[in-house]
Amino acid sequence: MGSISLDDARDLGQRALMRHKVSPENAAVTIDALLRAEVQGIPSHGFSRVPYYAAQAAVGKIDGFAKPQISRPRPGTILTDARCGFAFRAMADSLPVAALAARENGVALLAIKNSHHAGVLGLPVADFAEQGLLAMAFANSPAALAPYGGSKATFGTNPMAMGCPRKNAPPLVIDISMGVMARGKILQAAEKGERLPEGVAVDAEGRPTCDATKAFAGTLLPFGGPKGYALALMVEIMAAVLPGAALAVEASSLFAPEGPSPRIGQSFLIMDPVATAGDGFTDRIDTLLRVITGQEGVRLPGDRRLALEATARAKQTLDLPDPLLEQLYGLCKE
Repeated sequence: MGSISLDDARDLGQRALMRHKVSPENAAVTIDALLRAEVQGIPSHGFSRVPYYAAQAAVGKIDGFAKPQISRPRPGTILTDARCGFAFRAMADSLPVAALAARENGVALLAIKNSHHAGVLGLPVADFAEQGLLAMAFANSPAALAPYGGSKATFGTNPMAMGCPRKNAPPLVIDISMGVMARGKILQAAEKGERLPEGVAVDAEGRPTCDATKAFAGTLLPFGGPKGYALALMVEIMAAVLPGAALAVEASSLFAPEGPSPRIGQSFLIMDPVATAGDGFTDRIDTLLRVITGQEGVRLPGDRRLALEATARAKQTLDLPDPLLEQLYGLCKE
């Protein structure tokens, strides 16, 4: 592992993208999201994505210069066309518009189409929660997950997340995906030659496998059997059908540079809790969370991420695998 300062990592990532047909604005917001994933201990959605993003931007699968087109067809509805650019730019540009609509109407829907990889979905809902808003998010991705009882990839890992404001504390963030394991983690395991636990995936022929390479070429399984399958279906409706984005079975790979733009989608429900619960909302949240944390051995969702982020930001350094660092430096020279 190689140690690099957070500022140097940010600069390195931005330069790597800009050398591959990405605007400075899009590179900055994208690398900021990846850096936040890294410091929260989620490397599968961190800088390991830069080479894939760079390769796709270089050939135009991602439009690295795209500027999102934001419209407000109804008072409580924001529709954003990412225009085959980075999802991070689309989300960042839409957030203040959606937050304003939620405050004006009590609730707002933000729907994003023609988008790309949403990264850690807990980050944008946390940004809403930092403003005192309760937010839920849904994102689809290229088909990698079979429905319960089936063996054909029909859904992406289809994450959903909630960000809830708290009083004098960081937001409560709940972030889950519908696969037993994230597809990015399967790829990392394949690259390291690591085996997977049983019950994670089937190979291309539909046979159970613990081989990460065969799993990546095959299909992931939903967590919780029929319940995970039902949630994946719900997210597919919210993230793809509702915004008018590509279905998982229509979307091309988020890793390979070949093929058309994925054109996947994300949607957010943003609520102003003051509209219904008044100023006492965060007090009631604290009461609920005290009941939970008062039990020995129980921690809140996201506590580990917050602890890792605090440590990383105190040290102001980031540890990245040496091969990845070499790859990033190489991208800056291409």
